[in-house]
Amino acid sequence: MKRRLIIHALTALAALVVVGAASAHAHVSPPVVAAGESQVYTLAVPTEKEDADTTQVELTVPEGFSIDSFVAAPGWKRDVQATGEGEDKVIDKVTWSGGKVPTDEVTDFQFLGNAADAKTYTFQVRQTYSDGSVVDWSGPESADDPAPTIAAKSSLGGGSSSTLALIALIVGAVGVVLGAVALFAGGRRALA
Repeated sequence: MKRRLIIHALTALAALVVVGAASAHAHVSPPVVAAGESQVYTLAVPTEKEDADTTQVELTVPEGFSIDSFVAAPGWKRDVQATGEGEDKVIDKVTWSGGKVPTDEVTDFQFLGNAADAKTYTFQVRQTYSDGSVVDWSGPESADDPAPTIAAKSSLGGGSSSTLALIALIVGAVGVVLGAVALFAGGRRALA
């Protein structure tokens, strides 16, 4: 039991390091999910370019991942491209536009989704800036423009309390990272 707890703690610590390193790029969280379970996901997109605002974000949904609904994003217009109708409707791409996110700030878009199978899902994100430049977050993990990924698992350890603690640590780490980015961005602006 202690050995499993130590392994889970080390896994959570590694997730914190990975999330911290990836915080400067577009990412989808939570990074590890239970396959076949609906939950709220967050797409976080930072404005890294100096003297330009993010004005549009496009998310291409990977095959096998479904989006059921969206959380409102005030100040942004949402355009959804889908195939099929009714219960057979599959969302392929979502574009948020009309908002503005200044340099060193992050915008979040949330949606209720479901990763059907146990595997890694890779999302394609296209970020457009006010100066017309575009960043395609579609590269491998080691690239300057890595595509956001999530890992869907068939089991997160059987639902034991240590598994729930691991999930809570991961979700908490994402929140801490996003809060730190926002705090850092606000502090830099106050100094200017």
